Amino acid sequence: MKKIFQFSFYFFLIVFFAGKTYSQEKSFDDLLKQGNAQNTARQFAEAQKSYTQAIILQPNNPLAFFGRGYAKANLKDHLGAIMDYDKAIELNPRYASAYLNRGQSKTKQENHKGALEDYNRSIDLNPADANAYYVRSLGKNKLENYKGALSDLDKSLGIAQDNAQAYAARGWIKIKLDDFKGSIEDFAKSIEISPTKGETYAGRAYSLMKLADYKNAIVDFTKAIEKSPEDAESYSKRGFCKNQLEDYVGSIADFEKALSLDFENASAFYGRGFARAKLGNVKGAIEDYTKAVTIGNLETDKVVFSGNITKQKLDDLRNGVQENIKMTEISAERFEVYYNRALAKVRVGEGKSAIEDYNKAIALNPVYHQAYFARGLAKSSINDQRGAILDCTNALKLNPKYAEAYFIRGIIRHALGDFTGGYADISKSGELGYNPAYGVIQDYCN
Repeated sequence: MKKIFQFSFYFFLIVFFAGKTYSQEKSFDDLLKQGNAQNTARQFAEAQKSYTQAIILQPNNPLAFFGRGYAKANLKDHLGAIMDYDKAIELNPRYASAYLNRGQSKTKQENHKGALEDYNRSIDLNPADANAYYVRSLGKNKLENYKGALSDLDKSLGIAQDNAQAYAARGWIKIKLDDFKGSIEDFAKSIEISPTKGETYAGRAYSLMKLADYKNAIVDFTKAIEKSPEDAESYSKRGFCKNQLEDYVGSIADFEKALSLDFENASAFYGRGFARAKLGNVKGAIEDYTKAVTIGNLETDKVVFSGNITKQKLDDLRNGVQENIKMTEISAERFEVYYNRALAKVRVGEGKSAIEDYNKAIALNPVYHQAYFARGLAKSSINDQRGAILDCTNALKLNPKYAEAYFIRGIIRHALGDFTGGYADISKSGELGYNPAYGVIQDYCN
């Protein structure tokens, strides 16, 4: 009887523990499914708990580590995510998705080279994964390998032709490669597949703007704003387009809206300054240019006038040329902010301050001939006539056919008593098509 009892007891233990093991395996599956469902529902904190419980039951199963890594990444715990992906890869060295996701978390940690190594490994293991090429293209973009990124996007779209994000990403890459027509085609395809993304319209608008199709660019920037009303950059760029079409009142409204959304938008201050200057609000323009520069982390020799061109006449002739100097095409370049602010300062009599801005502009772009000429005019306005001659000479080295530079250098030379040199310069100016030169020759050079 005792033996029968012992046998029954051992049989019970075997069944109990066998059942318990079976129960554990089932519980792991349930927890894994639960975590997956929670990740899909973006309940990442709950998913992390489910995967942790699953890992306790089966600590050598890579799926649970992968799922928990995904949850952690979406909770912005990228270091924790990388550790979980490390474990998943340790348990399954051919886990392509784990390499891909680990690479994305490394990107968030600014480890772009390490991320690229993971993307490469993922693609080696699964070369038919369109998403892997797409993700790697983003990594190459971070490393400024734009041609490599373009190649990956071509491969991704060759596998899956319906990925709106990939078309949009390729559109942005083509912008960086100055292929604006190609980018417009890609943005159009992305919009055809998924017409709800404001940034895609903004991308196409930017390319249209770069091709000087300002009217259609405005249409697309307007659509971008409709879909993303808080997009300060689209307001700012639409304002840029309106400036190009000389709608300065409309552009100011856009720049002010952009600044209400982002008061640190240097381009918006610059664009509004440009429009204000065009509308005659020079002081307002200077204030805006100054703000743009701030955000962008953007004594003379005495002269004796011994010729028949008096200082007053020199001033009159110089100011006539000054009125014809154009503001540069507006963009986000700091050179242009300094240059245009200097022009505005000259117009309100702040010659010395204008020269400081011209100095900064020339330091940023030393081959722009008009900046030297404009600085020369500013120097002449504060009676630094020798400095003005030198700047006109520098402008002529860069552009030997710059008629106005010959003219100004000529009248200054003549005013300082260098009649031969002055006459030669003024005459050359006339030969190059600057008609006021002939009147000066007739009046002062006989």
